[in-house]
Amino acid sequence: MAKGHVFHVKQGARSSHRRHLVFLDTWGYAQRVHGLWGELTEAHVVAAFEGAPWLRRIRHTWAEIRERGEYCAVVSLSPSFFVERLLAWGAHAAYGSRFPAVPFTEPIDPAGILTPAAKVEIAERLCVEFGVARADCVAYGDSLSDAELFAVVPVSVAINADRRLEGLATHSYLGRDLWDAYELVRRAR
Repeated sequence: MAKGHVFHVKQGARSSHRRHLVFLDTWGYAQRVHGLWGELTEAHVVAAFEGAPWLRRIRHTWAEIRERGEYCAVVSLSPSFFVERLLAWGAHAAYGSRFPAVPFTEPIDPAGILTPAAKVEIAERLCVEFGVARADCVAYGDSLSDAELFAVVPVSVAINADRRLEGLATHSYLGRDLWDAYELVRRAR
């Protein structure tokens, strides 16, 4: 729901070690940032969340979804201590990779680090929990980590995504307003 991978970028920019951030598998990435974010505090997390370039009208869009008796969930590879803050904005569920509490005093549990396949597994669990058929689901995403999820739902929207993900999506949106992306699907139904 934010343009790009905001938390990772903002925290990487605060680090003098940003040159070490390379494309890694999710576990490799988690290990690397755990080391780089050793002094991360709750204040840093709050500042990153509040300073993130969020899409406009997220709360408005999620309120509309709730009013329609539908559900909205966020499943992200980002740390859960960041993603779960979206519950206060109206998401019914929010899942992210489980890192230890900040500041880090414990190692990462590899089982808590999400993968693209985990996004599908979580979505399937949420369908059962909410009593929703997969055929009634819409996925919104911005990175190739959403490709597996796009493959299992009938409707998907690539938001500010690269061309590879756009090619897999039912709809593509380039802009700064979640409501406008939501309207692509809402009008089609």
